[in-house]
Amino acid sequence: METYDNLKEGEKGAWVSIAAYIVLSFFKIGMGYWTGSEALTADGINNTTDIIVSVAVLIGLRISRKPPDRDHPYGHMRAETIASLVASFIMAVAGLQVVIQAGKSFFSDERSAPSMVAAWVALGSAVVMLGVYLYNSRLAKRINNQSLMAAASDNRSDALVSIGAAVGIIASRFGYPILDAVAAFVVGIIICKTAGHIFSDASHALTDGFDDRKLKVFRQTVKETPGVKRIKDIRARIHGSNVLLDVVVEVSAELSVEQSHDISDDIEKRMQDEHHVGNVHVHVEPYAETKTAKGK
Repeated sequence: METYDNLKEGEKGAWVSIAAYIVLSFFKIGMGYWTGSEALTADGINNTTDIIVSVAVLIGLRISRKPPDRDHPYGHMRAETIASLVASFIMAVAGLQVVIQAGKSFFSDERSAPSMVAAWVALGSAVVMLGVYLYNSRLAKRINNQSLMAAASDNRSDALVSIGAAVGIIASRFGYPILDAVAAFVVGIIICKTAGHIFSDASHALTDGFDDRKLKVFRQTVKETPGVKRIKDIRARIHGSNVLLDVVVEVSAELSVEQSHDISDDIEKRMQDEHHVGNVHVHVEPYAETKTAKGK
């Protein structure tokens, strides 16, 4: 039940992001057109894609809260990952549109520096997004939610994008109006890069990929469990914000079934307490002492 309670708690972070992005996107796009700043307009378009990402995270969290059923014995937690995958495609399309529009402006004969108001709007937006990032990152760490942590990272990158847009706008006021278009182009590239990162992580998880460095840490924890003679096999995969771990260990053949079961329980408890692994399946096999001799 704790996992599902954490998912419900994570929805608060998604709602905070959605509210911030809705206000900032409309404000920045409107001010971008009014001040003539392509960088600020591109930053606003970036925030509209972030609305989609935040909604995707929210939908994923909602679906993930559904308990296991006959067709989904492991639950519905992969809905988070699927939602992120869909969001990455939408972000990529929006990013390409910004890049193309900014690229066209490089060849435009009519170019003027935008109003300084645009720079102040961008800097104010950066402050707001840094606040949202701090809120979501702390919440994600407290409830150990990977999708919310990814959303928090996106909040932080959005703050940096706004700062970059402000720098471009200010620089254009010093006699280099093309730098506003350059800043818009960079914003588009960042959107596409973020989309690629989200797509890579989501597709890696959906194809049962797992970080080998984390698996080595898991292996060490299992190896240090009293009673474990050898690890025959260990595998892990991502299931939404959860980790599913399968371990085959060898214990002394002289142990009773109850003693072997206690070792299995100890492994599960260690993985959950030390690494927050939600589902651990341990298979116990007898350890043959002759294997050591043969190894020598």
